[in-house]
Amino acid sequence: MRLHALVPLALIASASSLGAQSPSAPSQNSECTTYSGQAGNVCNAAVDGTRIFHPVAGLLISGGNPVIGTAASLGGFPHFAITARVNAVKVQLPDLNYDGTSNTVPLDKEIVAPAPLVEAGLGIWKGLNGGLLSIDALGSAQLLPTNQIDNLTVDPDARKIGSIALGLGYGARVGILKGSFPIPAVSVSVMKRTIPRIQYGDITDPSQDYQYAVDLQATNLRLVASTRVIFINLAAGLGWDKYVGDATIAFRDPLTNLPQPPINLEMDQTRTMLFANALLDFPVVKIAGEIGYQGGKDQNLSTDFQGFDEAKGRIFGGVGIRIGF
Repeated sequence: MRLHALVPLALIASASSLGAQSPSAPSQNSECTTYSGQAGNVCNAAVDGTRIFHPVAGLLISGGNPVIGTAASLGGFPHFAITARVNAVKVQLPDLNYDGTSNTVPLDKEIVAPAPLVEAGLGIWKGLNGGLLSIDALGSAQLLPTNQIDNLTVDPDARKIGSIALGLGYGARVGILKGSFPIPAVSVSVMKRTIPRIQYGDITDPSQDYQYAVDLQATNLRLVASTRVIFINLAAGLGWDKYVGDATIAFRDPLTNLPQPPINLEMDQTRTMLFANALLDFPVVKIAGEIGYQGGKDQNLSTDFQGFDEAKGRIFGGVGIRIGF
């Protein structure tokens, strides 16, 4: 299987038999109370896998700093910047052959999942003395090449270019300090980002036992400070993210081979983060790198995923090349 952006969609385990008994029965998610035994375990794994996936997808499309490498505003109209960027995070992929015979989903593999983005900024107002209240308009496009993962499809009505699904983002950055060494530049920003509904699996295919579809809307708040040393910019910041969306899971009962009623989930999670950037600041082209940490959260899952602890955070990274004037 080829792996690319949003690979963690594979978090959903394959369906198993309805009514068969597992060695031990876990406490069930409310969406799975009509199932028992192995089928209940698989239902739990599907619901829990969805909850694990959503903040990972949000992290991939959001990253840390919305303008990688700096907190300084662009300086008002007509200054602009365009960045080609890739975010990445390590993802644990549970075994797709999980059959519900235990409460633990085995680990299949661990990979680094990338997500490419194009980001843009336009100076709107240069602000008062010292850069106070300077304003930049921000935009982004998340590129999701769905032909890089087997059995991954995009909603027919979703925004896309060929096989590439297109997520969009918009927001603003407000300057607090313009910054002049040793005083750092300081800014705050807010971004809204969305990705279209994407489906993994297809139960109309007799060889597949489940399917999973989800969309995502992310709200990103950031506080960033940066300073320039010769031709190097150093930046660090704090972030708060909210991820919402709708998910649908469907699977077939392997005993009767009949599809079960779909499970609809409303996703709503928050995460905090820390991040740091370094940028080589050349006159026109700028090259930046980012490393950060998304805090974990205990969601009281019913399923144990081998090799994964949801209460622990995730380290993420990114690189970008920016041009601007």
